[in-house]
Amino acid sequence: MLSFAATFGLMTFTSVAVAQTPSSLARASRPEPSNLGSFVQDRGAAIALGKALFWDMRVGSDAKTACASCHFHAGADPRSKNQLSRGPNGTSFAFGGPNYQLKAGDFPFHQFSDPNNRDSAVVRSLAAVSSSQGVFRENFSSVVPGQAEDNRQVVYDPVFHVGAVNTRQVEPRNTPSVINAVFNLRNFWDGRAQTIFNGVNPWGKRDTGARVYKNESTWSLFGWKQQVRSVQITLNDSSLASQASGPPLSDLEMSAAGRRFADLGRKMSSLRPLAGQQVAADDSVLASRRAANGDGLATASYADMVKTAFRSEWWNGSQTVTVGGRSYNQMEANFSLFFGLALQMYQATLVSDQTPFDKFAEGQGSALTPQQLTGWGVFQGKGKCVNCHGGAAFTNASIHRRLFTDRLNRMVMGNGGVAVYDEGFYNIGVTPTAQDVGVGGNDPFGNPLSFAGLAKKSILLFNIYEQALLDDLVTPFTRIAVQGSFKTPGLRNVELTAPYFHNGGTATLTQVVEFYNRGGNFARANIADLDADIQPLGLTSDEKSALVAFLKALTDDRVRKHAAPFDHPQLAVPNGHSGNTSSVANDGWGRAVDDWMLLPAIGRNGYAADQIPASFLGLAQ
Repeated sequence: MLSFAATFGLMTFTSVAVAQTPSSLARASRPEPSNLGSFVQDRGAAIALGKALFWDMRVGSDAKTACASCHFHAGADPRSKNQLSRGPNGTSFAFGGPNYQLKAGDFPFHQFSDPNNRDSAVVRSLAAVSSSQGVFRENFSSVVPGQAEDNRQVVYDPVFHVGAVNTRQVEPRNTPSVINAVFNLRNFWDGRAQTIFNGVNPWGKRDTGARVYKNESTWSLFGWKQQVRSVQITLNDSSLASQASGPPLSDLEMSAAGRRFADLGRKMSSLRPLAGQQVAADDSVLASRRAANGDGLATASYADMVKTAFRSEWWNGSQTVTVGGRSYNQMEANFSLFFGLALQMYQATLVSDQTPFDKFAEGQGSALTPQQLTGWGVFQGKGKCVNCHGGAAFTNASIHRRLFTDRLNRMVMGNGGVAVYDEGFYNIGVTPTAQDVGVGGNDPFGNPLSFAGLAKKSILLFNIYEQALLDDLVTPFTRIAVQGSFKTPGLRNVELTAPYFHNGGTATLTQVVEFYNRGGNFARANIADLDADIQPLGLTSDEKSALVAFLKALTDDRVRKHAAPFDHPQLAVPNGHSGNTSSVANDGWGRAVDDWMLLPAIGRNGYAADQIPASFLGLAQ
């Protein structure tokens, strides 16, 4: 229920949602669509398909960009060159620019003379985002079966260029970790990846035109026959599948502009999985499918993997279907369905539940050091961290919150006014709201991204799209507070996932704690939508150090070492360009020449202790 009570016209409001004390994740069930069996026939094969597709560089139009290219380190991205964006509403680069090499001294982006006092002098304020480089700006032409690169044309990029040479584009928000993301009720910073997967894109039931294709037996005067028909589908508890269906078509992240998922299906179906990338002999998922020489998988094609993993009615039709004016076979036309569900099933295995905190929560009191125990107390009390980072996943945006709240909550905001907001999505004053409205934006169909905004616009739409009834009426006159709000990320492995916040503007956990201790950066500017808990905390030096120490107790050593289930195939990752912000090498097509870092194929035992990859900028947390 919405967390308010009313008697005789007198209302009492909580300033925050009822906190759910974090607990061991090892005992938490992993959400899964109730009708998954209607699509998947072999779970192990589907997980293997998902892992192969997640790490395969040929998913990108350039045959160089995998999903893992932005999620290769603790599920996040620690690259530091060519990682600057202007942000969603930026007009110019505040500093650096394309192909800039970030430095430790660049952080935090918003800096006070006294980091613990938000009323002290502002030393600098950089309206920039540290995020992930994706693909060059290009237009899609076609794919050729058996050819790894899409046919495409370079388009001059007015933003991401050095001289007249294009650099890789950089996304407008920081890259969150995919580890434990299966517990998120909604994914992406603005929650656009819907809980319901429609088989096509991130928008769930909001996209009333989304269709996939099923081969069914139909009766005619000539008897029974097989016919491929377009159908609507809904898979609940599938925000990860919704999320996975977005980046492969994003002309910022992975695709040349104009590519369809069916085009990706046509390309990938004929390719041998992970060819050109080494797979470890003891890979926790792919070892039995590995080619004898370690070069990719022995399976002949991705089409063969799809046939093994998914029920035949979704791929065995002999009729072609038309998508966007182009003809495709059924498997190609349904590739978004296979891709989304396979990646979801693989990522659902990426759960980090073997941390010192989990041992502590299971009753091993000695699992936390005395300093970490002090930090645990600060986390629950004076630091107010638990008010937003509750539950086993350490986020109020988790499915674990369903037992305690509905999709919406009501509280007193920073300016003292009462408003309804989306549970797990908060404005904490990291950046001015005008720079990025977050969940306060709209979907492509003109409806609010926020549940609060959607309910205010239409209770009917809310119930149709979200399949959740409101316990209390939200009227057209209800005040909502969603502008500049972002999903609360989980804190597990946070030691490994710098830089922090939706703008990637903070480099260390100490800087994060200082942010909260001073009461945010733009509390007064964002006051109408500000979480009321964003106030100076008055933490002592010892309390701040203890809180950082506790956050490190949320690290799963398997994640640090890339050990199973976090092991992976070989991956070459673009790492900026040869040159600097003034001059880059031209590949002859108007694109800057990439520099590369190579991640070796890692098996189930992970890296040796002396080979673990460095953290962001090599900074200690």
